[in-house]
Amino acid sequence: MSISYAPAGKSGKWDGVMDWLQMLSGASLILFMWCHMLLVSSVVISPAVMNGIAHFFEATGMAQVGGPLIFLVFLTHFVLAARKIPFRFDGQGTVWQHAKMMRHGDTWLWVVQAVSAMIILIMGSIHMWVVLTDLPITAAKSAARIQGGFWAVFYLILLPMAELHVGIGFYRIAVKWGFVKDKERAKFKRGENILTLMFIVIGLITLVRFMFLNVN
Repeated sequence: MSISYAPAGKSGKWDGVMDWLQMLSGASLILFMWCHMLLVSSVVISPAVMNGIAHFFEATGMAQVGGPLIFLVFLTHFVLAARKIPFRFDGQGTVWQHAKMMRHGDTWLWVVQAVSAMIILIMGSIHMWVVLTDLPITAAKSAARIQGGFWAVFYLILLPMAELHVGIGFYRIAVKWGFVKDKERAKFKRGENILTLMFIVIGLITLVRFMFLNVN
């Protein structure tokens, strides 16, 4: 039985490449999530506005092509990020113990992001599958789905999980890649918290609008 070893530094080089890809895919998904939330929330202004935006994406083929592409980026990002997430119970216990021992806010943010990632992987995949297999998107379809009961609870769970994950990801990208300096970190974190809360509120208002939208 022969054993081969990778040249020194090769693993570090590819880790760096994968870190870049993780950052780029994460930043792309953050931008998508914010745009998606604002576009869907256009139903609060008028269902006709949301339908008009959805029709534009349909007519240009962006929904048919962009939807599966986003799903691919979503899965790629999870695979890249999963390199650093412990899946064994002993590893998870170690992370939890270290987080309690260190009492560092950013460590707990990583824990929240890792836990929310598992939830989003399942629920986000279900959401995208349901939407992409029932094109075109319309305000009436979205409202009917949410008024069914199950989906209202589903989105009440997915909404805060997704926005927390996105907000923390935005903060961690900015800090890790040097866009935010140490002295600016506290101020930036407060701004990120406000932004996350704002998008959660927008999402809740949108869900309420769908709940009471006339679908007949």
